Amino acid sequence: MSAPERTPPPIAGGAHVAEPTYADVNRDVLNTLRPPGNLYFAWMCVVGLILTCGILAWTYQIFMGMGAAGKRTPQMWAMYITTFVFWIGIGHAGTLISAVLYLFRARWRTSIYRAAEAMTIFAVLTAGLFPMIHAGRMWFAYFLLPYPNQRYLWPNFKSPLVWDVFAISTYLSISTVFFIVGLVPDIAAVRDVSTGWRRRLFTMLSLGWEGSDRQWRHYRRAYGLLAALATPLVLSVHSVVSWDFAMALVPGWHSTLFAPFFVDGAIFSGFAMVLVLALPMRHFFHLHAYIRDRHLDAMAKLILTTGLVLTYFYICELFTSWYSGDHIEKASLFWRLTGSYSWALATMYFCNCISPLILFWKNARTNPVILYVVSVLVLIGMWFERFNIIVPSLGHDFYPYTWGVYIPTITDTTIIVGSFAWFFILFLGFIKVMPSLSIVEVKETLAAPIKDTRHAGHH
Repeated sequence: MSAPERTPPPIAGGAHVAEPTYADVNRDVLNTLRPPGNLYFAWMCVVGLILTCGILAWTYQIFMGMGAAGKRTPQMWAMYITTFVFWIGIGHAGTLISAVLYLFRARWRTSIYRAAEAMTIFAVLTAGLFPMIHAGRMWFAYFLLPYPNQRYLWPNFKSPLVWDVFAISTYLSISTVFFIVGLVPDIAAVRDVSTGWRRRLFTMLSLGWEGSDRQWRHYRRAYGLLAALATPLVLSVHSVVSWDFAMALVPGWHSTLFAPFFVDGAIFSGFAMVLVLALPMRHFFHLHAYIRDRHLDAMAKLILTTGLVLTYFYICELFTSWYSGDHIEKASLFWRLTGSYSWALATMYFCNCISPLILFWKNARTNPVILYVVSVLVLIGMWFERFNIIVPSLGHDFYPYTWGVYIPTITDTTIIVGSFAWFFILFLGFIKVMPSLSIVEVKETLAAPIKDTRHAGHH
């Protein structure tokens, strides 16, 4: 006689959620891979339409030139580089949750790290588009590669932009390998319940996984080594991105504060994006038994902590600019506070410093609606943080005759909105073809099944 169907756990909002069994984990996670419903298709259509608008805007920019994006002297770096730095930052929470928290044996990471790892890879893939979009003629991108050529063109290895290429490509490579290694046992679980061409495909992707003791031993060793290798990248990648600015003499950029400031901000925005992705997934796939209140509470505490550290960095930035005695630095600061972009600075301070403070309240840390709203505000605030670093600093530098105000255009705004659609279409596709929770690691956090010995003496 087959086991009765388990009813979905009640929606968490203080309600008790039953402890799932090993069989429940397999069934509930594999249920997320079932053919999608009408709501999923509706979301894909909306996201696809926005992405199409972004592609059309990019095509228009290629034909008309970079002037279509509002690029003028002095702001040749504007919304594209702002969004590039933003997406690199989003990719940080995945590696932090996967690698750093794995090494610290934080058990609450198990239910959310798969979605966070996928988010990392898709965010870096999205970020990689922006240097090409920003350069305009992206078909000449091969000029960046150091290969012998008759033009004697070589990248300037002293340039922080070349450091970016090495840091980000290393980060993407390690994150992708780490992600694929973690997927192998779960792909084998999907293989075992698939039929037809899907079974053949998942058999190939599972790399001969059988779950033997020898395989598990090698798997654990490789996973630990990759986690140790990926951990320094959390600190190094965004530090290198920050040096794009800190190595320049532009007022508002030339600061030793930028490396820790950027890393903290990246983790802050990365965790906000994890919540933006995990909360709808939890609701629509009925994963309340796995993404529990304690997971939300832990992520909310990290957002609150990194938000407070970021506020401290903002105060340091204001104080050092004022206290430096450098008249140009002070003039740039006061113009940022009172000039054309003061509204952007106010938005940043509200979203990054004020809105996370509600997470001091315990009930807010487990309330999905409050967490979602705070996460969206944090993402808005972190985009404006990068905007406030790049655009006002270039617009009000050393010489008054070079000052200028950058005004966004429909073209670059549509391309940036399209990049979000590109990211979400990748993620929506991923959660329908691969397990969005780690079956193996979720089972490790459950109590071991107890053998039923009640009828042992009756045989």
